[in-house]
Amino acid sequence: MRVLALYNRTIDWLAGRIPEGVVLAFMRVVLAGIFWRSGQTKIAEGTWFTISENTFFLFQDEYGGVPLPSHLAAVMATVSEHLFPILLVLGLLTRLSALALLGMTMVIQIFVYPDAWWQVHSLWAAMALVLIIRGGGWLSLDALLARAGARRRASHEIG
Repeated sequence: MRVLALYNRTIDWLAGRIPEGVVLAFMRVVLAGIFWRSGQTKIAEGTWFTISENTFFLFQDEYGGVPLPSHLAAVMATVSEHLFPILLVLGLLTRLSALALLGMTMVIQIFVYPDAWWQVHSLWAAMALVLIIRGGGWLSLDALLARAGARRRASHEIG
């Protein structure tokens, strides 16, 4: 019985706010890192944010199955692979950022690398779905802003 009680206490603690927040923060950083590194390959070397000619070439040739004009797709992918990872790391607009990256994952899966589901894309999708459902956790700017909004509303109700 002692072992079962210890097990139950451990499970209760693991299901708590602190471990969940740490795991969600880790998941945000991991998913952000995947897309950030991909975005960095699209930038011309030695520049802050100039999209390389090679990127435009790849979107015209290798990624030509994407149902958007190749120039637009290259710009959208490059901006998205930088903006949404930054937001994820900060935990700001976590659900929206994860949804955007899930959308990118599905576009890549369907139109670019359809054979990569089990090796790669299913893992990206799983991380994005967890963040969409659970949010950024208590270690996020989303949570900080929510707490500040709740305090502001409470002070208005009292006053």
